[in-house]
Amino acid sequence: MNKANIFVLWLLFSVANNVLAETPGETKEITLQHQGRERSFLLHIPATIDRQQASPVVINFHGGGGNAQRQQTYSRMDLTAAKYKFIVVYPNGSGAFKQRLLTWNAGTCCGYAMQNKIDDVGFIREIINILPRYIKIDPQHIYATGLSNGGMMSYRLALELSDKIAAIAPVAGAMHVAEFNPKRPMPIMHVHSVDDPRALYHGGLGPAFPLTNQRVEHRDVNEVLEQWAQYNHCQQGPQLYKQVSVTSKEHGTQRAEKWAYTACRQRAEVVHWKLTGAGHVWPGGEQDYMEKILGPSTQVINVNDVMWRFFAEHDLSSSVTE
Repeated sequence: MNKANIFVLWLLFSVANNVLAETPGETKEITLQHQGRERSFLLHIPATIDRQQASPVVINFHGGGGNAQRQQTYSRMDLTAAKYKFIVVYPNGSGAFKQRLLTWNAGTCCGYAMQNKIDDVGFIREIINILPRYIKIDPQHIYATGLSNGGMMSYRLALELSDKIAAIAPVAGAMHVAEFNPKRPMPIMHVHSVDDPRALYHGGLGPAFPLTNQRVEHRDVNEVLEQWAQYNHCQQGPQLYKQVSVTSKEHGTQRAEKWAYTACRQRAEVVHWKLTGAGHVWPGGEQDYMEKILGPSTQVINVNDVMWRFFAEHDLSSSVTE
């Protein structure tokens, strides 16, 4: 790839706005050494947090080609963290250009991190281990989410870091692993649009990453959720629980349906918010961002609020390692 293309990709995926000024609180960048590499993450502590009390933690992974700062701005999760009083960790993936064009080793995807067999599971474990140096955390209430490649990474944590992660909520990214070997039932809330132009809802070979020839073979979303529902021994579902819609001049009518597998072992239900009319986006996040590549943004649901209500119903206390 020539320098001009690298510069364009940097503009597309890595230029971040300032962190939301309307969100009072503290964001600090923390670095650590892991397997001979310098790694980093952003730690956001809302002003509403009682620092004398242990607080829940949400780990929020950026998508492939992004970085922690862009995910912080794009997902707008700091606002939700202030409302519900939880801490947010935005990790940086790895890549050849420091904090630009970063990816996660989600198993069989994606890019630099996968090709170089980066130990991202170990990196996240180390983050969790050192967080108490900076703020009191509740180890029973640590959760993971992420967009696209970041959503895929949360699935890998569900398999390999289930002693630390209480529940996951991937957005626009299905599971990409060579072997399905969970250690315990995992509560999952997956958010995905059937009209996603990049992480194809029904599976198949996705379009090339902008200005490259790199393509990803995606799994069918419902196949992934069914696999987890079977492992979690869910006795009911999938059943439709809720339908919402929103109409705008820019995007027409967009819809969201909440489907769920329930009556599961250890209350590990599998929930799916199935969107139509939206693109490869974070619902309720920054709007009208890179629509030519990602497709239409949406506010049909605020995914931050929805996922926090889901997370708040789950902790590690009832989990039993098999």
